Amino acid sequence: MPQGKLKVKTNVPAASKKKNKGKGPSISRKNHPIAPKKNRITEIQKLKSAISKNVNRSLEEEIRKVAHDDLKPVLSKKKNQAAQGVKK
Repeated sequence: MPQGKLKVKTNVPAASKKKNKGKGPSISRKNHPIAPKKNRITEIQKLKSAISKNVNRSLEEEIRKVAHDDLKPVLSKKKNQAAQGVKK
């Protein structure tokens, strides 16, 4: 029960086929090749990791200094009290 004609594929005119074949590459990148993105991304990641390591190292040193300075008087007070208790 088909209605209407059968669809037939149309052929492209020969003149348009010849025009498309004649085109060459539009842009030549021989002298200036496109650099891969991976190199740039890895360099950025290395810089970020180096910065974070330096920041973490400096923060850790500061925290250790503060903790070390805070513990010294407490320990010395306890040692002095223990020493005084033994002398009595």
